[in-house]
Amino acid sequence: MARRWIGIVLGGLLVVLIGLGWEPAPAAGPLVPLPRVTGLPPMQTTAEAVLQPLKVMQAGPTDFAVSSADRLLAQTAPPRQVMAMADPSNYGDRFATDINGRVVRNDFIAVLHETVGSAQSALNLFRTHHPRDQDQVSYHTLIGRDGTIYYIVPPEKRAFGAGNSVFNGPSGPETVRTNPAFPPSVNNFAYHVSLETPSDGFNNRRSHSGYTPAQYASLAWLLAQTTIPDSRITTHQAVDRSGNRLDPRSFNGQTLFSLLRQYPTRSGLSG
Repeated sequence: MARRWIGIVLGGLLVVLIGLGWEPAPAAGPLVPLPRVTGLPPMQTTAEAVLQPLKVMQAGPTDFAVSSADRLLAQTAPPRQVMAMADPSNYGDRFATDINGRVVRNDFIAVLHETVGSAQSALNLFRTHHPRDQDQVSYHTLIGRDGTIYYIVPPEKRAFGAGNSVFNGPSGPETVRTNPAFPPSVNNFAYHVSLETPSDGFNNRRSHSGYTPAQYASLAWLLAQTTIPDSRITTHQAVDRSGNRLDPRSFNGQTLFSLLRQYPTRSGLSG
């Protein structure tokens, strides 16, 4: 009898509150896929659309000095490109909303990684079907030691390149949560690029012998096809919040930006 009266009282209270304009908080709606993506590299480039760098001119006050080796590399032919698609379990949609239904409008960032193994072992991993969310992993592209660019995940899709991660942009921390079982990450607005690690880097040490000139040249060529400004090109180590990521170890940012700024498409994107 007591339970019946409690139910009647609560029901009446709810009617009164609704009459006063109060409504229960709506449940979070489903994630909304991002309808289109622009400003990221296409998975294939035709000969007509190939970007060519400008001839190196005198460095400006905000530029890095360009070495003679970099001058030669910047004027070589476009890199070799290979399609190596990941299994669909290892990537997903980019979303226009987070898990709470809030609209997200983050500009893209480029996140640089390394494989910590051979390029082939990484490609084999991405091609493996992973039904469990915690095992899924991928990059958008991978650059081999010889400069070959492997296209792995379409740019309009969300690659699973970072776990618990935040990008500290000029407007504050940026991160998006798309899975209630995991911390928020930058994956929803990240373009993930990995460099194949040299053989002396197949370990947990903090450094190794570094990346080849061909890798830097291909990385610059790839990023020159984006509208991502220099200030939003970052590393896995910089965005990681787990404290476990150091990649890309022994990376030379000066070499990358000295090459990248030779492309006419980068005009106005160095800020």
